[in-house]
Amino acid sequence: MPCYFKTYQSKRLSTGWEKFHQGIRKYHLYSPDDDVIPGLLKDLNRNPFVDVDMKEGGTQLKLIITFQDEGIALLKPMRFPRTQETLINHFYFTDYERHNAEIAAFHLDRALGFYRVPPTTGRLVNISSELKKFADRKLAKTFFYSPAGNLCFHGSCSYYCDTSHAICGQPDTLEVSLATFLPPEEVADRKTWRNPWKRSYSKHRKAYWEVYDDLCEKVRNRPPYNKGRRLLDLMDLTVFDFIIGNMDRHHYETFIEFGNDTFPIHMDHGRAFGKPNKDEMTIIAPVLQCCLIRYSTYMKLVKFYIGPQKLSEVWRHFADSESIAPILLRPHLIAMDRRVTIILQIIEKCLQDNPVDKVIVDDGI
Repeated sequence: MPCYFKTYQSKRLSTGWEKFHQGIRKYHLYSPDDDVIPGLLKDLNRNPFVDVDMKEGGTQLKLIITFQDEGIALLKPMRFPRTQETLINHFYFTDYERHNAEIAAFHLDRALGFYRVPPTTGRLVNISSELKKFADRKLAKTFFYSPAGNLCFHGSCSYYCDTSHAICGQPDTLEVSLATFLPPEEVADRKTWRNPWKRSYSKHRKAYWEVYDDLCEKVRNRPPYNKGRRLLDLMDLTVFDFIIGNMDRHHYETFIEFGNDTFPIHMDHGRAFGKPNKDEMTIIAPVLQCCLIRYSTYMKLVKFYIGPQKLSEVWRHFADSESIAPILLRPHLIAMDRRVTIILQIIEKCLQDNPVDKVIVDDGI
């Protein structure tokens, strides 16, 4: 197994976290036959916590969990039941984050064969013995018992971190998602890129691409999108975001070690899976405006459309093993399959107006 990150080259690896980090490749975080991942998911689900800190920055509460074996993960808590959908008057940038959306996105990434989402799983934690006991001083001050006798906390953040938006157990048991941390920056530094189709994040104005449809030609002519795989990767990311209903893709990251010829890491999907009955067509705008999709991605979608297995069925193969299953309710599974059909309809329309080899591009990946 080649080792890409120098810090691990001479180190004897013993934990699942280290093996996962060492196994990161130029084109994916892990391979489908990587036997480290099942063990790592079990570690996330079972290993004892020894430290709990609030993550700095961001709009909503996230906790950094350190495990007994020195592994680190990002925790997002359950805020409300799976039946609660995005409120109709919420903008995408103020919507609640969903712990189950992070888990569902990881399994969808596996079902699509991208392998670009860090391993993520669900877990039931005891707020008292696993969170409050190891919390830093600032977080510890925000724990309290509700009138119903449930143990709650709210932490500190930009949105929804106050007593009226507290996270409460039943009475002290709480569902959470845990996402594996990537290697530290001193081992594998990352570059942050602005998504060309980033939204305006304003209540009063739209982004350029929402008003004009010529952005793709501008993007095609500038690095890193003017050569190599990056534009096709961005189309993959668009397909992924459309299926999960994620409108919040403002930036993405790549590993500096691999240069520009590498994949965008798919992270931060807490605002996905909010509206199962609405297909947000603005998300798929990059594919629609560029009339472009990777051949291997297109064939995966065709296979899911034809069968014998639909995307939702492959997704369930992975997600049903979760300790807090079901991760998604049936309307979201129906939406997955419906959105596959919509993407294929968009590509079919593109093929009516453009040569096949300009729309469906085989770059050998």
